[in-house]
Amino acid sequence: MSMSRKLSKPRKAIPRFANEDEERDFWASHDTVDYFDWSKAVRATFPKLKPSTTTISLRLPASMIEELKTLANERDVPYQSLMKVFLADRIARERGARPKVSD
Repeated sequence: MSMSRKLSKPRKAIPRFANEDEERDFWASHDTVDYFDWSKAVRATFPKLKPSTTTISLRLPASMIEELKTLANERDVPYQSLMKVFLADRIARERGARPKVSD
């Protein structure tokens, strides 16, 4: 047994909860340090999680939309996806960063 294991205090057992409200109330009044060994925590990753989107209404000249559709067709992508790529690229350039786009 390692020295750090001997010095760490025993963790309390997490009770079973009847529902989310009961669990939320419990964690609102208890410290996770008493229940988890955070030195062994692993960062969670969610590679397939898509960012939330918001629908907007945007008025554009018909000629601009047609040009965008032509460009999108040449790339074999939906024109709205291409528009997001273009916006993300411009925002990144304005901010001085690399573009981050997920569709």
